[in-house]
Amino acid sequence: MKYMLMMHTSEHLTEGILSWSPEDVKNHIEFQHRFDKELRDAGEMVFNEGLSFPDQARIVRSDGKGAPAVTDGPFPEAKEFLIGFWIVDCETPERAYEIAAKASAAPGVGGEPLGIPIEVRPIMGPPPSDA
Repeated sequence: MKYMLMMHTSEHLTEGILSWSPEDVKNHIEFQHRFDKELRDAGEMVFNEGLSFPDQARIVRSDGKGAPAVTDGPFPEAKEFLIGFWIVDCETPERAYEIAAKASAAPGVGGEPLGIPIEVRPIMGPPPSDA
């Protein structure tokens, strides 16, 4: 079964990472590389990427008739936003939760686990062709 693991963070955390020491940033990035390699070596990694900060996000809406409306996003009232994701393929939801827990505990300042919220959602796949 495939799962999407979505890493959410707040503006506070992303602003904070910009103030981390170079050593703390290096440790965090090295953790991410090791973590991704473990998932690839286990045959569980399908795809993963980090995302830019929300100031580069755009919301697109279309009524299907005219030019699409493109606005800044995400909405200012949002307290958290998606900063990265993994698509993993594993046998059980419990294994997906284990993977998410490890991602959540990525090191921050002084190596302390960040406790970043990771949303785990099964991927349904395409609708049946007779739908």
